[in-house]
Amino acid sequence: MNPILKQNLFFIKEHVGMFKAANNFDIIHPETQQLLMVCREDNLGFFTKMFRFSDYKRYTPFEIEVKTATGDKVLTIRRGISIFLSTVEVLDENNNLVGRFKQRLFSIGGKFDVLDPNNQVICTLRGKWTSWDFKFEQNGTELAAVSKKWAGLGKELFTTADNYMLSISESVAKENPVRIMILAAVLCIDMVLKE
Repeated sequence: MNPILKQNLFFIKEHVGMFKAANNFDIIHPETQQLLMVCREDNLGFFTKMFRFSDYKRYTPFEIEVKTATGDKVLTIRRGISIFLSTVEVLDENNNLVGRFKQRLFSIGGKFDVLDPNNQVICTLRGKWTSWDFKFEQNGTELAAVSKKWAGLGKELFTTADNYMLSISESVAKENPVRIMILAAVLCIDMVLKE
């Protein structure tokens, strides 16, 4: 696991664009404003690009690579075509499966089970239907929280850009692979639940 994931606070900033097909984010240290990681969706096929500008955007496949600011690969997030419920795979820097997210049916506000490589639930991502607040919970204990930080009313009205603050609890061990899953899930919230 890349040492950059040992931090507890991450500011995720989506790239602004009125007519953009790809999902691109920067991950910034919230106190120092230092660029920590970049998330890019570089390999979009022609038909995927076309569907991204339609009502079917939410169902399109994606593959996002997360790299450090110096270009070292941290993780990859991928999903195939999704008709009803999404299952997203998360791979580490060596392309080994770390786990999956599986969307739950009929969840108000959005709910994912976060699974290990053996499909065992390691925690749950729960959202509120009235807001952009999400929590990662394991046996009633909060592991991390995500909240949307508004960049300004005008920017939000005329673009699809979203910014998030991820706060991982001090109780989550620095070497725990759930950190990879938590960061990956935050990048998927917009693409899977909120599009």
